[in-house]
Amino acid sequence: MHALTRLTIAEVRLFLRDPVSVFLGVLFPAALLLGLGAIPALREPADEFGGVPFVEAWAPAALALGLGIIALQQIPVVVATYRERGVLRRMSTTPVHPSAMLAAQLLVALGAAVVAGALVVASAWLVLDVPLPQRPLEFVASFVVGFGALLALGTLIAAVAPSLRLATGLATFTYVVAMFAGGVFLPQFLMPDALVRVSAYVPPGVQALLESWSGVAAAGGTAAGPPLMLQVGIMALLAVVVGGAAATLFRWE
Repeated sequence: MHALTRLTIAEVRLFLRDPVSVFLGVLFPAALLLGLGAIPALREPADEFGGVPFVEAWAPAALALGLGIIALQQIPVVVATYRERGVLRRMSTTPVHPSAMLAAQLLVALGAAVVAGALVVASAWLVLDVPLPQRPLEFVASFVVGFGALLALGTLIAAVAPSLRLATGLATFTYVVAMFAGGVFLPQFLMPDALVRVSAYVPPGVQALLESWSGVAAAGGTAAGPPLMLQVGIMALLAVVVGGAAATLFRWE
């Protein structure tokens, strides 16, 4: 069995043994959306949310909460733990390069994100009568690129944080900033137009996910949203630049 495959299987097992990460990153977004959907008023169309129900307009934001935990909390903390405990240093003396462990971490994170996304879409469709994404290819592209940009940020934190404590602090700060600036914590009709415009380019791209899912731009914001492909392109550029910086700065010890 290939070394990367063995490492990935081992990392999957470790991830599944952490109930907090599994619940918050994978299960919590769908559970939160279903909990909000239990309130009848939130299932009624509302002008504030572009004529769609709140649960439909907020579904991408619920998904973003889980994606952020996986990319901005799980990756930096696990890698910093391995570095602090000398796991990466010991791996460097074996035929298996430590980069294989990082690749395994990214594969596990991607798998967890796909499961979280599938649960949100399926529960919204089957339980809350939210239509499936109207533009599925653009939805998948927005999802992959937005999560890739988040992973790049998480990997950069893992690259520069010399200790677990600092990695945890940087990860939490970045998570809060990304969720706030991305329009997750506040409905966009309550946000200034300038912040709504900026939020279109903040990974994981809640606006792009919403637009490709429901055809609603800016989710109730008063500013006209930029073209979806421009949003995806900017996030892709961010992923490449930040990911390149993480690769350059990464230290195994």
